[in-house]
Amino acid sequence: MALDATYNAKNIEDKWYSYWMENNYFHSTPDDREPYTIVIPPPNVTGILHMGHMLNNTIQDVLIRRARLKGFNACWVPGTDHASIATEAKVVAKLKSEGIEKADLTRDEFLKHAWDWTDEYGGVILDQLKKLGASCDWERTKFTLDPSMSQQVIKSFVDLYNKGLIYRGYRMVNWDPEAKTTLSDEEVNHVEKQGNLYFINYKIEGSDDKLTIATTRPETIFGDTAICINPNDERFAHLRGKKAIVPICNRVIPIIEDDYVDVEFGTGCLKVTPAHDVNDKALGDKHKLEVIDIFNDDASLNSFGLHYEGQDRFEARKAVTKELDELGVLVKTEQHLNKVGTSERTKAVIEPRLSDQWFLKMEDLVKPAIKAVLEDDDVVLHPKKFENTYRHWMTNIRDWNISRQLWWGQQIPAYFYGDGKEDFVVAETLEEAIVAAKERTGRADLKTEDLTQDADALDTWFSSWLWPMSVFDGLNDPDNEEFKYYYPTNDLVTGPDILFFWVARMIIAGYEYTGKRPFKNVYLTGLVRDKQRRKMSKSLGNSPDALKLIDDYSADGVRVGLLLSAPAGNDLMFDEGLCQQGKGFSNKIWNAFKLTQSWEQDASISQPEASRLAIDWYRSKLQQTILEIDDHYSKYRISDALMGTYKLIWDDFCGWLLEIIKPAYQAPIDSKTYKEVMSLFEDNLRILHPFMPFLTEELWHEIASRTPEQALIVNHWPEATEIDTALLEEFSFAADVVSGIRTIRKEKNIAFKDAIELHVLASEQSENRFETVISKLGNIEKMSQVAEAVEGALTFRVKSNEYFIPMAGAINVEEEIVKLEEELKYIKGFLRSVQGKLKNEKFVSGAPEQVVANERKKEADAIAQIETIEASLKSLK
Repeated sequence: MALDATYNAKNIEDKWYSYWMENNYFHSTPDDREPYTIVIPPPNVTGILHMGHMLNNTIQDVLIRRARLKGFNACWVPGTDHASIATEAKVVAKLKSEGIEKADLTRDEFLKHAWDWTDEYGGVILDQLKKLGASCDWERTKFTLDPSMSQQVIKSFVDLYNKGLIYRGYRMVNWDPEAKTTLSDEEVNHVEKQGNLYFINYKIEGSDDKLTIATTRPETIFGDTAICINPNDERFAHLRGKKAIVPICNRVIPIIEDDYVDVEFGTGCLKVTPAHDVNDKALGDKHKLEVIDIFNDDASLNSFGLHYEGQDRFEARKAVTKELDELGVLVKTEQHLNKVGTSERTKAVIEPRLSDQWFLKMEDLVKPAIKAVLEDDDVVLHPKKFENTYRHWMTNIRDWNISRQLWWGQQIPAYFYGDGKEDFVVAETLEEAIVAAKERTGRADLKTEDLTQDADALDTWFSSWLWPMSVFDGLNDPDNEEFKYYYPTNDLVTGPDILFFWVARMIIAGYEYTGKRPFKNVYLTGLVRDKQRRKMSKSLGNSPDALKLIDDYSADGVRVGLLLSAPAGNDLMFDEGLCQQGKGFSNKIWNAFKLTQSWEQDASISQPEASRLAIDWYRSKLQQTILEIDDHYSKYRISDALMGTYKLIWDDFCGWLLEIIKPAYQAPIDSKTYKEVMSLFEDNLRILHPFMPFLTEELWHEIASRTPEQALIVNHWPEATEIDTALLEEFSFAADVVSGIRTIRKEKNIAFKDAIELHVLASEQSENRFETVISKLGNIEKMSQVAEAVEGALTFRVKSNEYFIPMAGAINVEEEIVKLEEELKYIKGFLRSVQGKLKNEKFVSGAPEQVVANERKKEADAIAQIETIEASLKSLK
């Protein structure tokens, strides 16, 4: 069947992905080979493919496909994350649009809606990854709420609780009033926002005195339980032991003293609101102050807000400010820039809130993970610059708040049997819980219905931190064959934005549960940004449709486009033009193959010397490139590995080798050269396959009829051969000579069909093995050595050799002289203009140093051009 004129990606991609799936190439089972394992960073179950996923999963697929070709038992485990906050928010919004409130549903009723949502939208992203060519072991697909996965999460919680590492505490937490749940510190983004600083007078009880406090949140005055001054601040010495009156609510509160107050900041007086500020809470505990929580869980004011009850906090702020002004106690308002905590997921402004939550003690747990990365290189971050970020997070770690006020997720396995905060037991199942409760209380009459399980769910990260172990059932059955074979895994590919959220916690969990690292290498990709360096997002409208890109440029083209602009650890400035370049590369290879298929073979023809040399040269060039790209792979410079492969195929194979061996028009090629060049073409396909799997598999089967066992995906990396460095150097020299000839032909409009002579005044390169190549590619009818410069010839240099192309018959000498004289006249005029500037002392002394340097460079370049043109004119005349 004749090949299409251009590469038809759509048909080919569907064909080969189906073929790979039918032949089960992606599936791995333990055998006697060395395993190579990657676990996917599980995307949100209801997510869709975006540019970050495209980059991350392309890199993983490159690594896994190369591992297969290198003979490893490659296993890439896919899956999705239940994403508690994001998914629950979507389900709540959907229900609200149908007139249903979450509060009106039981937990089981809500979870049925959530599962319906997940069944409808979940897994879409995994199907989209197949369009990209991702060769995951789909039979191993996991979901963080699968029964076996959830069982391991619960087992982990119980284990850590029994070790004394999980505890329940009444603490100040980050409250997301939109999602109505707590967040860990790492899930809070601090954003600079322009706000106001409000200066408010508080009356002093029993006198006409008053003091002024400054606050960014006047609505919180309803929760004030003290005013604090510095004991060393003489300005307020007369207020010691007195009481102040909170405006509007007229609550009488004590004036306390504490050196925590900075006398230089604000007014020197601090309003203390223990329920709504972590530092105020510490002061409140120290001075035994009352704690008044003024907010509902949606951040509207409760009954402590008096006539503002039910108002949203920001609306209440405006109304309270207005009332304070009307009461004459609002002294002034100033603009104030401060950092505001916002929810990473919902973007809502965070409220500090006191709440009973579950915490995991981190101080001792992190120690093996710190040692593994920062001391022993047991786990290596690529690039290493992220070690500083890792060090900062891990050495400043706080206890992890692992509970969330959500229903979608693993329900915390704590069972309450009484009214007290400590009246609970922790167990993996209700049956185990009732046994534990009876033992603890001594009550044999306790029944399961007497127990109430904690309504909260665990933080999503508390399930995903077990991912490399749990996907192989490692916590349920640590002695199972697969866990022992595939764990620890090899490489993890993810973004630096979750280095702490996920990567560090997986390392912690790995050492806690197995004493081993979860993976050896962590390859941290950059974030995908647009050409203006903006992070891609739906709201900015700068994030292209991933599937449309594949449709427009092919999966291979998009993979190449992404990787060409993706240096490790640096942000990717995505340019759709790079996908076009990837598509162009596909067509280049396709056309190169079509060219080889157009040649008729003739076994009776001897192999030309130029072809023999070219084949030998390319074998060495291929081996040299393989060593280079293997080095790039070892350092996780995937972009560089691709560029090395790209240049080898585009420049060396298509640009040089095929041009050298190409037979004359309508003439046959010798069979030996054809067989050898197709073998090299196969090697090209092998090293290109990880980057462009569809195109390479198609051409692999076009070259020869293959059985499923011979498919490229399960073939082998090219065999190592010797590198002839002398041959590489000689060819490089010869290529420069050919380039010099081509430049003169182009500049002087000498058609390639017109044969020319070439004379060389040689000072080096005594070995002239590539003269036949130079003759063929330059269409040289006669090449000779000369002892001195040739008069009346065009000339160029390669190193210290000088080459001459006689003009007689090649160009019109009179026309060339006129052309050169006109060019000389123009450049001399340009030189006078530049030198005029440089003779102007005012310009030289007043202009920036770089500007003057640029003018001096222009002068030097012009002088050099004049010398060259004058030499050419002398030669022609």
